[in-house]
Amino acid sequence: MCGITGAVWLDPHRAISPSVLSQMTDCLAHRGPDQSSSWRCDSHTDAAGNSMGVALGFRRLSIIDVDGAQQPLANEDHSVQVVFNGEIYNYSTLRRRLQGSGHLFRTEGDGETIVHLFEEVGEKCFESLNGMFAVAVWDGSRHRLILARDRIGQKPLYYAFKNQQFVFGSELKSLAQVPGVCEKINPKAIDSFLTYQYIPHPETIWEGVHKLPPG
Repeated sequence: MCGITGAVWLDPHRAISPSVLSQMTDCLAHRGPDQSSSWRCDSHTDAAGNSMGVALGFRRLSIIDVDGAQQPLANEDHSVQVVFNGEIYNYSTLRRRLQGSGHLFRTEGDGETIVHLFEEVGEKCFESLNGMFAVAVWDGSRHRLILARDRIGQKPLYYAFKNQQFVFGSELKSLAQVPGVCEKINPKAIDSFLTYQYIPHPETIWEGVHKLPPG
């Protein structure tokens, strides 16, 4: 079990500060006690000339390639950045195929397979993954963030778009570290909980904060 979190913003005045990103990441320490790391870029410019920023945070529980597969993971030119929670069962098969296509691997971990597979086929890469996962991919060449979960939703992922910020995390408490995100209780969620004893996705207890659907 690991923890991932991060944000994207268009207005420089709405940038996630390093201290807030650290709080978003640190509150997931119980999910990943072995490593804490982050990556950010404040100077991306899209095709329309809009300035944008992105930040990714990660807490790791080391299982595969304990010393080498530290995240965020990047491709050869660092245009793709990935944080990943879960396990890819068929990563060895995918790795051999990608190496045959000329991709260079820096680690022995399963997460780097996602990086190079995304380079090959873009968002269709998730169709080839056999496993349990929650993934965030920053595609620097297209200036976009892609989130994905496994088909049955075994690994959680929450997101919100508020105050010109898009934020996400493995747990709601990570989003709650960002001022203005987790402020109002969602009355629909309370009704659902009293009826079903749980809150069906995509709703959460916080208004405007959603759980990413599986698949």
